Amino acid sequence: MTTDGGILAIINALGLPPEARVDARVPKKLLVEQGAPTSADKRAIQDGIDELQWLAACKPTTIGVPSFADDTREYLEVAVVACAFRPGAKAARLIELIHRAIPYPVLLVTTDEQGVALSAAHKRHAQNEANKVVIERLVSVVGIRTEHSNINETAFLQSLALAKQSRRDLFTLYEGWLARIEALNAARLNGAFAASDEPAVVERRREALEAHSRLAREITGLRAKATREKQLNRRVDLNLEIQRLEAEIAAHDKNL
Repeated sequence: MTTDGGILAIINALGLPPEARVDARVPKKLLVEQGAPTSADKRAIQDGIDELQWLAACKPTTIGVPSFADDTREYLEVAVVACAFRPGAKAARLIELIHRAIPYPVLLVTTDEQGVALSAAHKRHAQNEANKVVIERLVSVVGIRTEHSNINETAFLQSLALAKQSRRDLFTLYEGWLARIEALNAARLNGAFAASDEPAVVERRREALEAHSRLAREITGLRAKATREKQLNRRVDLNLEIQRLEAEIAAHDKNL
């Protein structure tokens, strides 16, 4: 699977030292045992995953970046993992399950018929379960074109290099990669990729992306409702509400 062109392009873009490479196959059985809370999830893993590989371990001894620990989280290493999905796989759910199954923060590269996706998820200690971690937030970007890429995708790939990330500790390193995923998502809305490690910029963009996603879902629901609505006055009200939400999206998008 590591010969897949899309996965190779992402791994090469990261510019990891040879010492970080692991290149070990991860049995699906392990994922089923660790990350499948329901029988439906077990089926999704068995039917949807073709191959799962642990590609690299980014830790102090392999990349020279210190570990991080506070009362909320402990980042001893960042695992770089790749997964090939079969046609028809429930990709979004499988991405979440893989992140949940692995106790370390994971930079996950996946491929399916839609192309390459890259995802990251900050994790913290579970409040009521010792030695357990839970996902704080998961961010992904799908359909990355590593061949015939546009200017934003090219800039995104160039921004991923380890040499361009903060080396303060593994948390800030991982946050940098997560912020670049968000930057590509923002670029698909505003047309310009702009990587930043400035906390205020990252947080403003993050809030704008979350608002855009929430409002877009509301608009989709209202449009479906307006299509079914038979009363003219009610349809007018729904369309006015859609216009109001579109204006709100436009205001948030200025912060992307």
